[in-house]
Amino acid sequence: MTKEQKLSEQEISRYSRHLILPQVGLEGQLKLKNSKVLAVGTGALGSPILLYLAAAGIGTIGLVDFDVVEESNLHRQIIHTTNDIKKEKVQSAKEKLEALNPNSKIVTFNERLTSSNALNIIKDFDIVIDGTDNFPTRYLINDACVMLKKPFVYGSIFRFEGQVSVFNYDGGACYRCLFPNPPKAGLVPSCSEAGVLGVLPGIIGTIQTNELIKIILQIGEPLKNRLLSFDSLKMQFRDMKFNKNDNCPICSKNATIKELIDYEEFCGLKEKTDIKVDEITLEEFKSLLAKKDSIQIVDVRPKIDFDLNNIKDSINIPFENLENDINKIDSSKKIIVVCKIGMLSKEAILKLKNIGFKAELYSLKGGVTSWLNDL
Repeated sequence: MTKEQKLSEQEISRYSRHLILPQVGLEGQLKLKNSKVLAVGTGALGSPILLYLAAAGIGTIGLVDFDVVEESNLHRQIIHTTNDIKKEKVQSAKEKLEALNPNSKIVTFNERLTSSNALNIIKDFDIVIDGTDNFPTRYLINDACVMLKKPFVYGSIFRFEGQVSVFNYDGGACYRCLFPNPPKAGLVPSCSEAGVLGVLPGIIGTIQTNELIKIILQIGEPLKNRLLSFDSLKMQFRDMKFNKNDNCPICSKNATIKELIDYEEFCGLKEKTDIKVDEITLEEFKSLLAKKDSIQIVDVRPKIDFDLNNIKDSINIPFENLENDINKIDSSKKIIVVCKIGMLSKEAILKLKNIGFKAELYSLKGGVTSWLNDL
C-alpha cells in the first residue's frame, strides 16, 4: 500500500490537538494514518479501544468478532446501543466508527479467530490489540503474532481488576513467557460467570490504546516486559517487571512450537470424547420439578452469585469446592448441575466423573440465566 504523505485540510482541523504535541506533530499523525491495527473482539475491551483508535486517526482498523449484540452487553460494551441488539457486533462497531471518523478504513471479519485463519487475517496488519475474554484466543493471538513478528497489546478484566502488557515488541517477552500454562479449566470464570464492573473495561481498554499509539509513534516507554495491574476498588496500580523466557516454546531460539495448535485442547476446554455430559433443557427441568421427581439441584457458581439469585431448593457448592464438599451431593437422586449460562456446570460434571463420582448427572442448558429469564 502506498503511504500517505500528507493530511487534508479537514484532517489537519480534526487532529489539531495532536499536531501541536511535539511528540506527535505532522510526522506522527501520518504514522497513525498509515498504520493498520487489528482488534480481536468488539465487546467490553474492544469498545473503548476501537473508539479511540478511530478518533486518533488510525488509517485501517480490522475488527474480528463472531458474536451478536445482547442486552446484557450494554452496561460495558459502549460502542453498541439498544438499537443494535441482535445485530452482528462487527457491523454495529463498523457503523459507529465510520460515523466517528470517516477517514478510517474499517475492515470486518465476522468469524471466530482460529488456528486455520489467524495467520491469514493477522498478516496484513501492523499490530494486534486484544479485546478477547478467553485464554485459548489469547494464546492463539500470541503465537500467531510471534510467527508473523507482530506486536501484541494485551488486556484482561475480571470483576474489579484488570491487566495490560505489551508482548512480542522490540525483542521483548511474549504472552507465554509470562503465562507459560493456562489456568485449569473452570477455575477462572468468564465475565458472564463472575461479573465485571461496567466502567473497568473503559479504563483498561484506553490504557491498551495508549500503549498501541506509543508503539506506532515510537515515543515513551511501552509496557514491554512489564505487567500493569489495576484494582478499581483500591484505586491502585501495580507495575511488575518480568523477563523474556530463554526456554519459551514459541519465542526463544529453541522454540518447539512451529505451527498453530489446537488452543481449546491446550487450555483443557475441549470436551473429553470418552466422557459424556448429559444436558437438560429448561422445559425438561421444569417438567421434573412439576412431577416432583427425586432431584437435587447443585449450583456451582461462587457464593456471592448464588446469594444474589438462585433456583429454589438448590444447594451451593462452588466449582473449586466440589471435591471437598462431594458428600453434600446425594447420589441416589438425579443431580441437576447449574451455573450462570450452562458452561461451568458441564465442567463440574466432568470433574465429578473424573474423580469417580457415580450418579445421574445433568447440566442445565442456559443455566440460572435461562431460569430467571423464564420467570
